[in-house]
Order: sequence, then structure tokens, then C-alpha cells
Amino acid sequence: MPQAIGTLLGGDPESALPTLTAAREVGVECGHRDLIALSGVGVGQARILLGDARAGLAVLDETMVSVTTGEVSPIATGILYCAVIITCHETYQLRRAAEWTRALGDWCDAQPDLVPFRGQCLVHRAEMLHLHGAWREAMEQVRLACRRLSEPTANPAIGMAHYELAELHRLRGEFSAADAAYRRAALTGHETQPGLARLRLAQGDLDSARAGIGRALSESTSLFRPRMLEAAVDMALAEGDVVNARRFAEELEAVASAVESTALTAMSAHAFGAVLLAEGDPRPALDRLRTAWRLWQDLDAPYACAHVRVLQGRCCDALGDHDTALMEFESAATAFRELGAAPDLQLLRRYNPRPPTPAGLTAREIEVLRVVAAGSTNREIAEALVLSEKTVARHLSNIFAKLGVSSRSAATAYAYEHHLV
Repeated sequence: MPQAIGTLLGGDPESALPTLTAAREVGVECGHRDLIALSGVGVGQARILLGDARAGLAVLDETMVSVTTGEVSPIATGILYCAVIITCHETYQLRRAAEWTRALGDWCDAQPDLVPFRGQCLVHRAEMLHLHGAWREAMEQVRLACRRLSEPTANPAIGMAHYELAELHRLRGEFSAADAAYRRAALTGHETQPGLARLRLAQGDLDSARAGIGRALSESTSLFRPRMLEAAVDMALAEGDVVNARRFAEELEAVASAVESTALTAMSAHAFGAVLLAEGDPRPALDRLRTAWRLWQDLDAPYACAHVRVLQGRCCDALGDHDTALMEFESAATAFRELGAAPDLQLLRRYNPRPPTPAGLTAREIEVLRVVAAGSTNREIAEALVLSEKTVARHLSNIFAKLGVSSRSAATAYAYEHHLV
């Protein structure tokens, strides 16, 4: 088992799988429940890494039955819970991750002496609370995890804890604290991307953001690549590089189509919707974004939903549906406020769709109506707006028709009633 696990973690699942399979067979022959379960999880992880996610996840599910029925020793149980939860996160099986995280929490509550597992359980709880929008509670859990995992001896999960803490600080706009937490995660050997690149982007350092995500993409395995691709799309769009944004989105779509994962499908639809909008195709972009919003809703992910609503609002504004655009922006703003996502709330203020004009009046017709309401004649209106009297007369005719009035006084009354003057 140590040799097989070392090979697996070293990035060679093809060589590890036969050894793990043999270990499992020995466990079955000897009736050794711990060996059966530990090697079974290894077999599942190896198959996932080799591209057969469905078969790998089936092995994990089968193995965890023996864990939940109490057939495995406490130490092995703690190892298995953590290994399976991490694998579910890495393969974007968020519903499974939530289910096993709840089960691990219940198990830890019944095992008060197993402090390292309780610490890692807190990290996983924080990740789920983060996803579901309970950021304050997530912060409390991950801070407690940092304390538990660093005392009395170091634990590899401490890097996970510091990274999750950094992510929460970043989303709340606490950039200095986020930077420090990413650095602490890096000291443990934990990958700091894509979070650190997103922090640099939020700080306006696009060069560092691009370099960080580029380096991570060049090193990332198939499991970690989707989250790097998702961030790479955002970096490219921030630069105005729509060509590369599409390239990254297409690769993400290819990964999502090969794996049964609601989260991956949502990520892909979200990213492609953003690219299509940047390419000037708001109608197909909106279709993709509607799919992403529905899937994020199913996963109870309010932060992702709010981001999608911002993009949906931009699509609606581009399509001339300013009423719906405003409602999308207002919904996103409400979500960002409730979450405490201060940077996103600030960025949202840049999108200010033109409000719909009363009765469908054009901007020039409103200008003419305002001068009419001041009591000006056609000649005075022409001089004030640098128009010919003939053009003014045509504008007035259109205004009267749209408002359903037949006199200047009635048009003036309408202007005052609708706060146009």
C-alpha cells in the first residue's frame, strides 16, 4: 500500500492501479476490512485519474458503505472520509462532497480524541458553508481548523485550511489578510492558484494575475485544470483578449462534457456565456447563462448565481431590455450585500443600463419635450438644440403621437407628471 499510494500521489495512476488492485484482492482473501477499504479508495482514485470518473466514483461509493456501517477501524475511517471528500471536491462532485462532509462531521463528534480528523473535518465544513453562502460561519470553522491542525504537531491539511481562509478574506475584500493567508498556504506546499491570481486581478495587477494562472495551467493535472481554466477565462476577458478566452472556455467545455458533474457543467456554461457576451452575441450568451444559473441554483451556490445574474443583466441591456437588466443587477446586488462580497458590489456599480424612457420617447425627443415644457416656440427650440424648425416640427409630431396628446399644454403636463423636467 505505501508503494502504491506513493506512485499514485506521484502522478502515475497507471502504474499504481495494478498494485492497489492486488492489495484489495489480498484484503478480500484475508477478510481484512481496513485493507479492502483503503485499497478500494486508491483503486477509485486511480481510475478517476485515468479518465474513468464514473467507474472510479462507483468504487468510492461501494467502499464507503463499509465505512458507514462501522466495519472499518477509527483511524482508517478518518483517512477514508478525508480522502473521499477531497476526491469529490477535485472531481467537482459537490453533492457527494456535501453528503460525506455531513457524515464525517457526525463521525468526528463521536470521536473526540481524533483531533487531526476533527481539524480536517472543519476545513471541509468550511468549504461547504462557503459554497452555500454562509461565509461568516465558514470563517469561524476554518479559523478553528487552523488552530487545531497546527497544534500540537503540523498536519498536511493546514495548507487547505489557510487556502480556504485566504479565499474567504479575498471575497470579502480583505486583501491584506488574504495575501498573508495565501502565503501561509504556500509555505505548507499547497497550491495558491487560482485564488492568488484572482486576488491580484482584484488589486489591479493584471500582469501578476496572468503569470500566476499561466504557470498553474502549465502544471495542472486533469483534476485541477477546470478551476484554472475558469480563472483563465476571467483573466483573458479582463485583458480584452476574447480569442484566448474562447480557447480556454472551449477546453473547459470539453472537460465538462466528458465528466458527469453538475458543477463542471455550470462552470462551463457560465464561462462560455461570458465569452459570447464579450464577442457581441448577447442572445446565445443569455441562453448559456440561464443554464448556468439553474445549475448553480440546484447546487445552492448563491455567490455563483449572483455572478451569473450580473452577466444576464448585461445581456439584457445589450438586447435593449433595460427593465430586466435593472432587475438582474438589483438581484445580484442584494446577494452580494447579504454575502458580504464588497469588491463584487463595487464592481457592479459600473453597469448602469440606460433606464427605459416613458412612452418610448427617444433621447432627442425628451430634449425637445423639456424645451417645449419651458414655453419655447418652435423657432426657440430650433435655436436651443441647433435643429431646423422643420425637424423640430417632426419631433413634436412624433412626441404627440407617442404620448397620445394633441397640444403643447398636454405634452407639458405629461413631462411634469413623469419627472422629465
